[in-house]
Amino acid sequence: MNQNPGSLSVIGRFIRPYTPQVIYALVALVITAGITLSLGQSVRLLIDDGFSAGSPEQLLTIIQWFALLIAGLAIGTFCRYYWVSWLGERIITDLRKAVFQNLISLHPGYFEHNRSLEIQSRLTADTTVLQGVIGSSASVALRNIILFIGGLLWMFFTNAKLTLIVLGAVPVVVVPILYFGRRVRKLSRRNQDRVADVGAYVGEVLGHIKTVQAYTHELSDRQRFDEVTEQAFAVARERILQRGWLVSVVILLVLGAIAFMLWTGGNDVFAGKITGGELGAFVFYAIIVGSAAGSISEVISELQRAAGALERIVELLYAKNEIRE
Repeated sequence: MNQNPGSLSVIGRFIRPYTPQVIYALVALVITAGITLSLGQSVRLLIDDGFSAGSPEQLLTIIQWFALLIAGLAIGTFCRYYWVSWLGERIITDLRKAVFQNLISLHPGYFEHNRSLEIQSRLTADTTVLQGVIGSSASVALRNIILFIGGLLWMFFTNAKLTLIVLGAVPVVVVPILYFGRRVRKLSRRNQDRVADVGAYVGEVLGHIKTVQAYTHELSDRQRFDEVTEQAFAVARERILQRGWLVSVVILLVLGAIAFMLWTGGNDVFAGKITGGELGAFVFYAIIVGSAAGSISEVISELQRAAGALERIVELLYAKNEIRE
């Protein structure tokens, strides 16, 4: 029976020593998301109090505030990128060290039943996948969740009727995310297993190349290698297909709702129910919400792929030594 701890507890164990750096990254992330959301109000002021009012002084003041927000966004983005990337590299370095320290203490029989090159693939390729998630995708997901929620709140504050039109697409969007997300995770694990098979087979053949050539086994090995690589391609193709469907369906549904919202909002402007600035701000927030939803669906695919990689790494990290001192 598998007694390995859960994937989240494993990651938490390696993140915990760097809590201050996590806080730095989160603070920068929240600040940049807040500035991004505040730009929508700048758009409203720019249209209603700047262009429509016909006041160059007010326009200059609004532009100055806009420039200040952009400068703050640039600085905050640098801080977020630095600390998140630093955490990804640092945590994966610690994880690789821990896995290697456990591997080197295992009994020789373990390596008779587990191919060395497959182990090497897990220690390098799988940890690289995980590094990309910790050092980028996770923060992108969190940032887009904040933008999604904040954008929805500002949309309600700006115009509740138009917001309800956009929200009508949300339940329809969630269903494909859940459906395709589960399939992508399973296929990601299978894809990484097949890639490891390719590396392991190459290592076996090249490691015994003299024997292969002595028995004129080249043709058979070429055919077998073709089969292994084609199996890896078939699984990768299926994963790419499922991920492509996920992102495309989400974009189609969300942007379709935004298009309908624009038609309704434009008629309200003509009727004098809302101002052009309010519609501009609403469109800004709707685009943020739609982009965030699309990014979240894409990041979910990356997280599913990383989950498969983490499962393989955890198996090495907690492999048991059958020979006791």
